[in-house]
Amino acid sequence: MKDGASRRRARRIAIGSVVVLALAGMNGPWLYRFGSAKYHEYKINRPEYKAENGKWDIVEFPKEYRQNTIHAALLHTGKILLVAGSGNNQDNFDAKKFDTRLWDPVKGTIKKIPTPSDLFCTGHTQLANGNLLIAGGTKSYEKLKGDVTKAGGLMIVHNEDPDEPKTIPKGSRFTGKENGKTFVTSENITIERAKKVFDPRTGKFLRNDPGIRRVYVEAQKSGTKYETGTQDNYRVQGLKGADARNVYGIAQKLALDKKDFQGIRDSYEFDPVAEKYIKVDPMNEARWYPTLTTLSDGKVLSVSGLDDIGQLVPGKNETYDPKTKKWTYTKGIRQFPTYPALFQMEDGKIFYSGANAGYGPDNVGRTPGIWDLATNTFQKIPGLSDPKLMETAGTVELPPAQDQRYMVVGGGGVGESKESSRRTRIVDLKAKDPKFVDGPELEKGTRYPQSSTLPDDTVLVSGGSEDYRGRGDSNIHQARLYDVKTNTFKRVADPLVGRNYHSGSILLPDGRVMFFGSDSLYADKANTKPGVFEQRIEIYTPPYLYQDSRPTLGGGTKTVARGGTATYRSDHATAIRTARLIRPSASTHVTDVDQTSIALDLKKSKDSVTVTIPNNRSLLESGWYMLFVTDDQGTPSKAQWVHVP
Repeated sequence: MKDGASRRRARRIAIGSVVVLALAGMNGPWLYRFGSAKYHEYKINRPEYKAENGKWDIVEFPKEYRQNTIHAALLHTGKILLVAGSGNNQDNFDAKKFDTRLWDPVKGTIKKIPTPSDLFCTGHTQLANGNLLIAGGTKSYEKLKGDVTKAGGLMIVHNEDPDEPKTIPKGSRFTGKENGKTFVTSENITIERAKKVFDPRTGKFLRNDPGIRRVYVEAQKSGTKYETGTQDNYRVQGLKGADARNVYGIAQKLALDKKDFQGIRDSYEFDPVAEKYIKVDPMNEARWYPTLTTLSDGKVLSVSGLDDIGQLVPGKNETYDPKTKKWTYTKGIRQFPTYPALFQMEDGKIFYSGANAGYGPDNVGRTPGIWDLATNTFQKIPGLSDPKLMETAGTVELPPAQDQRYMVVGGGGVGESKESSRRTRIVDLKAKDPKFVDGPELEKGTRYPQSSTLPDDTVLVSGGSEDYRGRGDSNIHQARLYDVKTNTFKRVADPLVGRNYHSGSILLPDGRVMFFGSDSLYADKANTKPGVFEQRIEIYTPPYLYQDSRPTLGGGTKTVARGGTATYRSDHATAIRTARLIRPSASTHVTDVDQTSIALDLKKSKDSVTVTIPNNRSLLESGWYMLFVTDDQGTPSKAQWVHVP
């Protein structure tokens, strides 16, 4: 009996072993992946790995606070403004559901902020008083060919009356002289009066140059029979006498073609203390995808964008005066593609890197150079590699700002091109004849790379995708630290979340970096499933925060004038090597022209450091900054907020 029981037990063990081996054979790949994932998780959480490569962590908001974040800005309260507007969601737009969140990354609190307009694809920049200027947004979503039911397009309305402007109300009807077809205006418009032109030599009157206004018009009914194919003059129904002769429209083809996004003129200041939007005067031009750049006098330059009829703003640029809350056109015409990367230089001129976010002709405003606003002249900068792959490229001012060196990272072909660039290009604007030279290459061609300047004078470059909007499952789960001194990349820990279109990054006051957004076109490699907007936030903790010690910074004044000094307490002050003022970011579409890191003169005592603020208004715009000091191990302090009035 005992021997029989032993044999039966042995037989059961043998059969069990066969079953286990069979299951292992069938599930071997899964077991291998499971084991690999566990080992990877173990590896990336080891202290020595984090000290060398850093660490990524995902922040997932409660469901009721999630949104499709398109824009993010760090405020001087330490909170982060997360703006979605309609969040690239037509249903939200139609329902007028516009979202903004205010997130405190220290306390973990989230607050919903009433959002007055669709600030999807707006422009923004930090103001001297600490408010965030926000201008532009969405009037109408695009309609693809096939979805357009009413013929429409651009009409140029003329006013030949030299004595007074003319106002045409929304819904006014224009009827073609030749084709007899009628189109309706989409908004109220005012056409300036005509200008009288005289011969400067004789003083004799030559002609009237009519006032001109562009407006979108649409057929009253649906169908192809209301399309037009050629230019025609259009009379305004209801006008009589001289007005009927002086005011008229001219339009080319009015058809069922694709209609692009349309912009708005609305402008707001977001007050970080009151935590609300404050409406200010609207821009002169409607803009969707504009860039806002702060100038040395505290005014803000607004450039490019699609206007209220869905066309690229025709080179009419304007500035906002925070004192009067009004907008004024700049001198002359200068046209750029949407979201151009425009940075104020140390001498007050504007550097254009050639990078942009996408809309606009492939032969207009795409050459990098230096723009003198005072004279409206433009000096081209040669040497750019992959010049046809500059859409969706990133641009970062290399630290410190006094060196006036910029890096352009990656990029892709115009529109939905599959092409992307592995290049980085660096330009020294202090050189006698500035030109681009190639920096270290990326491993893969990269559209939408996120770049953040860190307090230790390195630059974190992360994410992006090889193809347009992550098409073909092409998100790049890689990150690198760029060393300015050695001109080299060092691969660090891989991000957990893929980031492409509608993404960005922001340096936090504790030295970490926050990443937001991503709007993949498809959710699978075969491009058969529609993409889902990435609502998770991810935070990267750089290697410098896994060292044994960290310098402290405390006390001192909150306000320091240009040319002034300020003293702060610090433990082990003798170990501190550098001090930097870093402007808080306002990022969207991997475009962040606010980002700058300014070196400060530094004096040390046993338990304190004294910093001196530069005098140059173009280098150091008025506003709030994060003051970091960094020790001899490259570890930064937590930032002190400092206001330069």
